[in-house]
Amino acid sequence: MCQISVVVAQEDGEEKLMDNVTSLEVTADGVVLSAFFEEPKTVPDVAVTRIDFLGGKVVLGRRPQP
Repeated sequence: MCQISVVVAQEDGEEKLMDNVTSLEVTADGVVLSAFFEEPKTVPDVAVTRIDFLGGKVVLGRRPQP
């Protein structure tokens, strides 16, 4: 089974967005996350900053607003 969690970095730590992620798509607007038995979730204004393959975690960071 998938063991990938996606979190977004915050000033005071990390906020978990989704567990058991099966698909991650980077778009112009942000990142689209998918998991079994859940609707896809679009996270706007973020970018992938780090992937920990051994730890099973993808870290997203907020993109600066123009």
